[in-house]
Amino acid sequence: MGNEEENYVINIENLSFQYGTRAVLENINLKVKEGSFLGLVGPNGSGKSTLIKCILGLLHPAQGGVKLFGQPVNKFKNWDKIGFVSQKANSFNSGFPASVFEVVSMGLFGKVGLFRFLTKKHKEKVREAIEMVGMTEYSKQNIGQLSGGQQQRVFIARALVSDPQLLILDEPTVGVDIQSVSNFYSMLTELNKTGITLLLVTHDVSGMTDHVNAVACLNKHLHFHGNTNEFEKNHGLSAFHGHGVHILSHNHEEKGE
Repeated sequence: MGNEEENYVINIENLSFQYGTRAVLENINLKVKEGSFLGLVGPNGSGKSTLIKCILGLLHPAQGGVKLFGQPVNKFKNWDKIGFVSQKANSFNSGFPASVFEVVSMGLFGKVGLFRFLTKKHKEKVREAIEMVGMTEYSKQNIGQLSGGQQQRVFIARALVSDPQLLILDEPTVGVDIQSVSNFYSMLTELNKTGITLLLVTHDVSGMTDHVNAVACLNKHLHFHGNTNEFEKNHGLSAFHGHGVHILSHNHEEKGE
């Protein structure tokens, strides 16, 4: 039974959370298996960000709880197993005078220390992380000169440099153009193939369905959790969102060409 528990990177049981008297999350049960690529979707105000904060131990639920890699979140110590990429607009000043290499190396501060020099091995880890997100040719470029999509790749490299087993991305495609979003999702799919578990928080339902292998729909309650095909066949999403939802799946048609 202990081994089965270990297979779940995230295990949320009977979780409820409220701000004052306002209930934001009610009785959430969600398990994320090792190696999966889960898209967490829901309208604005559905509780997505609150749930992520509970997973990261930043908020404490009124009832129920979260386990990370089989351990209760309040006892969890191995935070280097988890990489987190927040919304670019909220997390970074584009005028910051730093190169791509320097920004990615910041992801090692937890291991190396803030004012310590990077060793040759550390620098190699930084180069590997930059290569994983396809940004090698931009290593020396100032991050403020990059497009929104390119900057998000750099932030992912910063999260990857410490070798996390779980990568959580909170609305990473906000402000990114459509073509860059498509390439961005393809890159995430390749990362997932290396064994990293991905949790993608997004309102971009049509963009992510070709890439994730599981979907969870949140709007205070967990309305759906299953594989992508089940999600695309589900017709109850309009009621869940409060308006019409169109599921587009371009790549499924392209594969047949």
